[in-house]
Amino acid sequence: MRSEAPALFPVFRSRAQAEILAAVLLQSDRDWTATDLAGHLGLPLTTVADEVRRLVSAGVFTMRKVGRSNLLSANVSHPAVKPLTEVVLTTAGPHLLVAEAFASLGGVDRVLIYGSWAARYHGEPGPPPHDLDVLVIGRPDRSAVYAAANKVETRIGLPVNPVVASSQRWASDDDPLIAQIKSSPIVDVPVAAA
Repeated sequence: MRSEAPALFPVFRSRAQAEILAAVLLQSDRDWTATDLAGHLGLPLTTVADEVRRLVSAGVFTMRKVGRSNLLSANVSHPAVKPLTEVVLTTAGPHLLVAEAFASLGGVDRVLIYGSWAARYHGEPGPPPHDLDVLVIGRPDRSAVYAAANKVETRIGLPVNPVVASSQRWASDDDPLIAQIKSSPIVDVPVAAA
């Protein structure tokens, strides 16, 4: 069965391909194995292996053998990698950048992306997102939240709108914003709880 092209930018073959490109291109200084990518992205290993084969064949990724492992990385000398990285950055990569930027914040129970970006990520048709809405649940330092949001905003070129909500506010059904977020598509961003 073939997966559908991602609604965020339907020029990619599939959402899996966009996720793999985002992971590898946005962390161009890291080596990956197909197993690492599958685990990190929550994708079947066979899907990852098929996409990796195509991307290595196209010269977008390089592969080198170290012991029994095949290590993948972005082929930064390929002329298409830099522009492709920019496309991936704004379409398929924001949640990865949010995870990276918000991971070191203390007092965070959960981070979610909501709004138009989350809706497109989940396949809902519509215009391209013009911003990124991030909900931080817990009691983090607000200035650190805004600094992390600015870091993401600088990289993706879209405004990042962080909202901080306590765990009690998130659990409440009385808050109109929280109720709206809960009833809409969200992307859970994996960050370690502090």
